[in-house]
Amino acid sequence: MPSNTGGSHRAIEKSLGRLYENQSRLPRLPVPSLESTLLKYSRSLEPLLSAEDLAESKRVIEAFAKSSQAKELQKRLEARAADPGCANWLEEWWNDLSYMGYRDPVIPYVSYHYSFNDDPECQRPNQRAAKLILGALSFRKMVVDGSLEPEKAKSDVLCSHSYNFMFNACRIPGKPSDHCRIGSYDHETIVVIRNNQLFSFEFAPQGTQLTMGEIERVLDRIVRIADSRAAVPVGILTADNRDSWTDNRELLIESSPENIQVLDEIESSAFVLSLEKDRPVTREEFSHAIWHGNGRNRWFDKPCQFVVTDSARAGFNGEHSMMDGTPTLRLVEYVNGFKPSPEQIGSSVEPRASSEEDGWFHELKFVTPPAVVSTVKKAEAVFSAGVAKQHLKVLNFAAFGKEEIKRLGCSPDAFIQMVIQLAYTRLHKIARPTYESSMTRKYLHGRTETCRSVTNESVAWCRAMATTSTSAEERVRLFKQALAKHTQLTREAVEGQGVDRHLLGLRMLIRPDESKPDIFNDPAYAYSSHWYLSTSQISSENFTSYGWSEVSPKGYGIAYNIRKESLLIHITCMRNEYGLNSDHLASHFEAAATDVRNMILSAAAQQK
Repeated sequence: MPSNTGGSHRAIEKSLGRLYENQSRLPRLPVPSLESTLLKYSRSLEPLLSAEDLAESKRVIEAFAKSSQAKELQKRLEARAADPGCANWLEEWWNDLSYMGYRDPVIPYVSYHYSFNDDPECQRPNQRAAKLILGALSFRKMVVDGSLEPEKAKSDVLCSHSYNFMFNACRIPGKPSDHCRIGSYDHETIVVIRNNQLFSFEFAPQGTQLTMGEIERVLDRIVRIADSRAAVPVGILTADNRDSWTDNRELLIESSPENIQVLDEIESSAFVLSLEKDRPVTREEFSHAIWHGNGRNRWFDKPCQFVVTDSARAGFNGEHSMMDGTPTLRLVEYVNGFKPSPEQIGSSVEPRASSEEDGWFHELKFVTPPAVVSTVKKAEAVFSAGVAKQHLKVLNFAAFGKEEIKRLGCSPDAFIQMVIQLAYTRLHKIARPTYESSMTRKYLHGRTETCRSVTNESVAWCRAMATTSTSAEERVRLFKQALAKHTQLTREAVEGQGVDRHLLGLRMLIRPDESKPDIFNDPAYAYSSHWYLSTSQISSENFTSYGWSEVSPKGYGIAYNIRKESLLIHITCMRNEYGLNSDHLASHFEAAATDVRNMILSAAAQQK
């Protein structure tokens, strides 16, 4: 574990208030039956493998199902789940394997972004930033005092555990795994970054929160100071390989006691505001600007990082390790809808003396000897190479959205998942393993489960769409079967009855002196969980785009925003030897969505 930079901590298990009132009553994440998981796993392989490979995999699965080792692993997992000291049997493994133990840079491979619509009421960048800060602080206050209403999904109350990691928290690099530092809410500061320089900004001096006008004037001062000089961009170190960042953080600490204090102030701050010089125009430029910028004007380890460009465009960068998208989506939806009162705006308040305002912020200045400068240059090269590989396309599909899909009698999410399958199959002439994230926060400390979107039904329908002799009526029949199957799998995943997390749990309980069962050595196991398509959805009218990277060099990352009258599709892939192309997939998505709508309308017209 890396050196501690100090600072007080809070006990997250003692969080009080309405936000956490249901925690003790939430059910635990269940352990599915071995029989049901192996049956689902076997069926998920059917549309992905050749007949010969499928027969061999089914033989291996059947042998595992009958083995004493399988029963023993299941027994161990059930015992772990029943342990009163274990809030969630998956939590520790998942957080480490997927996030804290992951060694590639968080940018572009882990973090995500929301790019906001423009705010017509804020023409100046620091005015926009001040309004965002006020909204975020209003939301933070409800988290801190616990007055925030717990989330619900239909009738299910959702776990609030994630909110412990939203404010005054920070990912800390370490070997072999990182960890999350939870700071005290008494630290009423935010970190402002401009022109690669960091400043600590006290938002409630003497216990009185600043007005929007006062915040804007402080930000103006920070910008003038930062733009008048240059600095070593130490923030780029957070975009490096995690082992390298671990070593370089130790180098910073060893270089000067002042660096320990600077790190402490950054890590314990409420959140980060990045004021960027960019003036993005296109959707793709805007997405890149919010997602990562030039990498130097950020601190990517902070869970919440608001970004404002010099053209007053804004967004949010989220570090993914301890929070999934639903809590931060709620945060940014609140922030975008926040309407400050006249008192909060401060329009009738006379400016305080500039000397007093200068006391509300101070520079966080790293000591950067030659060894640190050298590591910064190496990190810049790593960042530039990683970002240069990203091929990003943002499709604004304006032909129709959620309301039209519902009028067509379809689940919007299942509809888009099938369109993605059709688009990919048309482009690459094959169906490949596909991941859709399903939320399991109805369970204590729940996060996500995998919905395996490629099914026998989806493949049969895609094949019918490529066969000219297939009637519209038959295509619709197969399409509805594919929708129903996907909806079933999604529902099972939300209930904690998926395939992938259960198999992971069994695998993690194999002891070092025990042989690994053939089911985990079978090539089908690795192939079927190698996500050629990694997908996830939100629904918001407040974003120009939202997204993240692919999870495989051979695949795409597809983030889709289901709006009422349009669809926003954010597609990423690597520029590499596998010949993928986000522009081409976006074009096929547009054509496929139109074709599916026409298919349904045509079949309906023929029935009249």
